[in-house]
Amino acid sequence: MTVLRPLRLFNSLGRRVEDFSPATDGIVRLYSCGPTVYSYAHIGNLRAYTFADTLRRALLWKGLQVEHVINITDVGHAVAEAELGEDKLEVAAARERRSVEEIAAMYTEAFFADLTALNILPAQHYPRATQYVEQMIAFAERLVERGFTYEIESGLYFDTSKDPTYGQLGLIDVSGQLEGARVEEVPGRRAKTDFALWRAEAPGQLRAMRWNSPWGWGAPGWHLECSVMSMLLLGEHFDIHTGGVDHRQLHHVNEIAQSEAYLGDGQPWVKFWLHNEFLQLGSAKISKSAGHILTVSDLAEQGFHPLAYRLFLLGGHYRAQLEFTLAGLDSAQSTLRRLVRRTSSLGQLPPVTTADEARAAAGDDAAAVAVIDQIDDAISSDLNTPRVLALLQDSLRGQALSEQGQRAIVAACAAVLGLPFGQLTPADVEPAATGLPELDETAVEQLVADREAARAARDWARADALRTELTGLGVQVTDTADGPTWTRVG
Repeated sequence: MTVLRPLRLFNSLGRRVEDFSPATDGIVRLYSCGPTVYSYAHIGNLRAYTFADTLRRALLWKGLQVEHVINITDVGHAVAEAELGEDKLEVAAARERRSVEEIAAMYTEAFFADLTALNILPAQHYPRATQYVEQMIAFAERLVERGFTYEIESGLYFDTSKDPTYGQLGLIDVSGQLEGARVEEVPGRRAKTDFALWRAEAPGQLRAMRWNSPWGWGAPGWHLECSVMSMLLLGEHFDIHTGGVDHRQLHHVNEIAQSEAYLGDGQPWVKFWLHNEFLQLGSAKISKSAGHILTVSDLAEQGFHPLAYRLFLLGGHYRAQLEFTLAGLDSAQSTLRRLVRRTSSLGQLPPVTTADEARAAAGDDAAAVAVIDQIDDAISSDLNTPRVLALLQDSLRGQALSEQGQRAIVAACAAVLGLPFGQLTPADVEPAATGLPELDETAVEQLVADREAARAARDWARADALRTELTGLGVQVTDTADGPTWTRVG
C-alpha cells in the first residue's frame, strides 16, 4: 500500500511549508546540532532532540530509512556572538576541579541518559569534535585557497563580504548588522558578521585543549565542526538540518556560508532547515546563561516521569513557543497515566513503524483505518502532534472501534509520538508527590463523560452544574471538535 499524503515540512530557508522528498530514494540524511558538553542538558535543550526524534519517526512512518547524525561538541567555545571570551569547558573544569576531558565525558554520558529517558531513538553517529580537528584544519585551508578568509591576531576569520547570499536563512539585514549590531568588538575584524574559523591563542595563553595549525596554536571555531562532520558522515549535500530556533540566526547562517564557499558548486548545501521554538519559563526562554538549569533528573526527583515531559512537549507544536509550568507538567502526567491505563487494557499491540503497517494491523475495521489516515494527515502536516494526541484520546473513548482497530491506532500513535504504549504499565507511571493534591482521575473521567452526555441531550443546566463541580476539583474542561479534554489547573 502506498502512502498518498506527502510529508509537508516548514522549511526555515524561505519560511514556507514544502513537500519533502529525499535526494536519494528511500534514504533521508539528517543532521542535528548536538550539545556542548560542559553542563547537564536542561529541559529547554532537550526540546530540540525530542523534536528531531519526532521528525525521524515521521520519516520512518512514511517508509523511509534515516541516517541520523548528532554531534558532540567536546571542544570548549566562548559565547558565539563574541568569538572571544571564556572557554565553557575550561571554566567548567576549573569549577569542578576536573580535566576538560573528564568534564566532556561526564556530561556526554548524562546527555545520553536523558535521551534514553525520553525514549529518543539513538542516532547512527555521535561524532566528537575533538576527533575531527585535522579535517577542520583542512576545510579551513581550502577556504583560504578560495579567497574567503583573512587572518588577524585572534585567528582566521571568514569574510562574509565574499558571500552575496550571506544571512539568507536568518533573513539578516547585513548592512544593519554592520552598522548597529550589539556584538562584542574583535580587534581587526572587518565586519561584525565575520566569524572565526580558527581561534588562535592569545600571547601568553596556553589553552587546556589546543592544536597546532597554519594559523598558530589554538582551537577550531564553533561553526566549523558541524560543516565538517556532517559532510564526512552524510555527504557533501544532505537532506535535513535541524536545531533550535536560536541557531537559525547565527550558527546555521555561518554553517551555510562556509560550507557553500567550500563546495563552490552553486548548489544549496542543505535542502531543508527545520527549527524548534524555545521553551519559556515565564517571559524568558529557559537557558543556562540565565541560570535556568532544570533537568530531566530534577523533574524525576519531583515525581514526574520523563515521558510525561515528552508528552508535555508533544502537546504543543514544535514551531510554537511553549511555556513550562509544573501544573502543565502535572496535567501531562495525568494524561499519560490515563493513556497507559487504557492502552494496557487492550493487551499486546501489533508491531508498527510505518503507516502501511498500521493500516494492515487494523484489518477489516474501516473506522480504525479512517482514524489511521487522519493520524497520517496530522503528522504529514508539519508534524502536528497535538492533533495526533487528540485523535488517540478520542479513539480510546470511541464505541464504534473494534479492539483490534483500537490496538492498531494505539500502535500507530506510539510509532509517531515515541510514547511506548504496550511497554509501559500503570505502575511505571505512578508518580511520587508533585506538590499538587491527588485526584481521582476515574471519577473525573466519569464527570466529563456525564457532562458530554448532558450537552448531547441539550440539558444545559446539568452540563453547567457538572462543569462547576469539575472546576471545584481544580479541573479545566476544554471542548474541541474532537471531544472534551481536561487538564488540572492551580
